[in-house]
Amino acid sequence: MDRYIGKRLDGRYEIMELIGVGGMANVYKAHDLAEDRIVAVKILRDEFMSNEEFLRRFKNESKAIAILNHPNIVKVYDVIFNPQMQSIVMEYIDGISLKEYIDQQGVLKWKEAVYFTVQILRGLQHAHDRGIVHRDIKPQNIMLLYDGTIKITDFGIARFARSETKTITDRAIGSVHYISPEQARGDVTDEKADIYSVGVMLFEMLTGKLPFEADSPVSVAIKQIQSIPKRPRELNPEIPEGLEMITIRAMQKDVVKRYHSAAEMLRDIEEFKRNPSISFEYKYLSEPAPKEISQSISRAMAASPATHKRRPIPSRKGMPKQRMRKEDNREEEQEVVQKTPVLPILAGVAGAFLLVSSLFIFWMFYTNNPFESVEQIKLPDFVEQKYSTVTQKYGKEFKIEREDIPNNQYERGIIIDQIPKSGRRVRKGSTITLKVSSGAQTVVMEDYAGMPVNEVLSRLKSFGLKATESNINHPVIAKGQVIKTDPPKGSEITTDTPVTVYVSMGAEKKMVAVPDLIGMDKEEAKAALAMNLLKVGSVTPVTYSQLDPEKFEVEPEIGTVVTQSPEPMGEGDSERMVAEGTAVNIGVYEGDTNVIRMNVKIQLPKLDKAVKLTAEMNGKIVKEASLNPKKEKIWTVTFESEYTSESAVIYIGSEVYQELELDFSHGTHSVITDNSDMFE
Repeated sequence: MDRYIGKRLDGRYEIMELIGVGGMANVYKAHDLAEDRIVAVKILRDEFMSNEEFLRRFKNESKAIAILNHPNIVKVYDVIFNPQMQSIVMEYIDGISLKEYIDQQGVLKWKEAVYFTVQILRGLQHAHDRGIVHRDIKPQNIMLLYDGTIKITDFGIARFARSETKTITDRAIGSVHYISPEQARGDVTDEKADIYSVGVMLFEMLTGKLPFEADSPVSVAIKQIQSIPKRPRELNPEIPEGLEMITIRAMQKDVVKRYHSAAEMLRDIEEFKRNPSISFEYKYLSEPAPKEISQSISRAMAASPATHKRRPIPSRKGMPKQRMRKEDNREEEQEVVQKTPVLPILAGVAGAFLLVSSLFIFWMFYTNNPFESVEQIKLPDFVEQKYSTVTQKYGKEFKIEREDIPNNQYERGIIIDQIPKSGRRVRKGSTITLKVSSGAQTVVMEDYAGMPVNEVLSRLKSFGLKATESNINHPVIAKGQVIKTDPPKGSEITTDTPVTVYVSMGAEKKMVAVPDLIGMDKEEAKAALAMNLLKVGSVTPVTYSQLDPEKFEVEPEIGTVVTQSPEPMGEGDSERMVAEGTAVNIGVYEGDTNVIRMNVKIQLPKLDKAVKLTAEMNGKIVKEASLNPKKEKIWTVTFESEYTSESAVIYIGSEVYQELELDFSHGTHSVITDNSDMFE
C-alpha cells in the first residue's frame, strides 16, 4: 500500500490515487480542499531525498514552471519543500501522452501534426521568452487533452538560459531519440535545442517512424551527431513539400541553419497553412558543398589522367614565319609524344582482360562443369522428425545447417521448418537449412502486486505473454493497481500460458441517501453530509435574481443553502441513493449585488466541424462550449462585472478568435481584434 494514498499533505491536499510513475518522482491525483479542485501532486521518491542532483533537478522544475503561465504549459499551483517531502502541486491533466496517441494512430494526418506542433511551439516560445530551455522535449512529455489541447510537462531538466551557459558534459541529457546534436556532444545548448526536438517529433508524427534507430542509446546519440535522416516524403509521399522543408530545417545539425526561435518556425508554418503548396527556398538546400567535400573532389580530379589538360598554345599574331614553322614543328613533336602511348596502353588493357576472362572460364569449368551430369534428388519432408535422425540418414547427401528456435508446440530437437521446402528437386550436396525447436520458452512470474496495471501489462507483453484483466474491489489496494496474477508469482510458465491480472477497483463503496440541505447554513450542511458519509463539493454563490421563485416566496437569509446537486432523496425514492464519499454541490445565498450583466452574441466563422469555444475576461474563463459553427452560427456569452468597462477574449481551440471591449454602462460591445479570416 502506497504510504501517501489517503493522507492529507500540507493540511489541504488529500491524496486519492497514484496516476504516474516517473524516473525520479511519482504523480498522484489529489483533492485540493481549500480550492475544491482536483490537482496532480508530483512527489520526489524517498530514495532520492538525499541525492543532491535529483533535489536540484526537482527544485529546478518547480522554479521553471512557477514563472510560466500559458495555455499550452501545465500550471503549477503550489510547492512543498521540507526535510520529509519534496512536492509540486500542478494542474491535473485528464488525457494521454502524445507518444501514446502516435503509437495508436501510427502515421498522423499532416493537418493534425501541424495543429499539435503549433501549440507546442507557442508554449515553448513563452518559456524561451522567459529564459527557460526545456531540454527534454519528447512525445512522452506532451499531454494531449480530449479536446485536442496540448500541454507541455516535465521541466525536470530545464535550465535558465540567462543564468547557466553549459550543459552537464559527462552525459547526454534528455531522451536520446529526440535530443539535439549539441546535447549529444555535451556542448552549450539554448532554445534551438528544443527546436530540433520539435523537428524530430514532427518527423515522427508525419512518418510514424523515428529518424534514427539503433541497438543502443550511444549508437543513437552518435547518429544524432553524424547521420542524415531519410527525407520524410521518402517514408510518406503524402506529406506536402513545404511541410517537409519545415521539418528538415528544424532538424538541421548546424544550429546556424536551424530555426533560431519557435516564433520563426511558427511564421513558416502559418505561411504553409495559408498555402499548403508553398515551397521554401532555404539557403542550406542550395548552397555549395562543404569545404572538405570540395577538397576531396579536387584531389580526385587532380589524380585522374582523364582530366589532365594540355598547355595553352601561345598566340601566333605578329610572329615571324620562320618562328611559326619552328613552333608548328614543335607542336607536331608534342602531338606525337602525347599520342604515342595510347595504342600500347589499350593493347595492354585488352590483353589483361582476355587473360582474366580465360582464367575465370577455366575455373568455372573446373569447379562446376555445366556439361557434367549431376544427380538431382527430390527433397524429403523433414518437419516433425528428430534432427539427429535426419543428419544421420541424410548427412552424406546434403550439407545441413541448423537454426535453433524456441517453440511451445514441439519438443526440443524436433524439426519445425526447412529451407528449401519438401518436394523440390535439388542437386546432391546442396545446403539445407533445418529450423529446430529448442523447446518451450519459459518465463518466471514476478511479483506485480501494487504496480500500475498498464506497466504490468507492458512488461508481460515484452516477455511474449498474453494477459487479460479482471477488475475486482479491494479494501486497501488503490484503484488501477494490480492485486495479484494467475499463475501467481514464482510460477514457471511457457509463453503460451494465459495470464490473468487482477486489478483493484478500490474499496467497495456503500450506497447512502442524500440529505435535504436546503435552509441550512454552510457549516450545518457540511455536518449533515459528513454524518451520511458524503462530502461537500463545489460551493456556488447565488444572488437574488438567481433564486427559484417557486421554492422561495420569501427571501432567505444570507449564507443559507438554496440549491444542491444531487437533490435530496424523497421518501421511498431509492433511485437517488449514491455511493459513500460522493461530493454534493451546494449553492449559498449571498443576496443582491452591484454586478452588471450583459449578453454578447458572438458571430461564429464558417467551419463545418465541432470546435472548443472559450470566453475569458480578466484572464478568467467565463464560459466554455463545444459546438459546430455551421449548425449554431451565434454563440451567446453572459459577462458580468462591477465596473463600467472590461476587456474579453474569445478563443477557438487555443487560438484567439476575437478580442472585445465591453461597455457595461450601455450594454454594448465592440470588436478590437478580429481573426475570422484565419478560421475560414
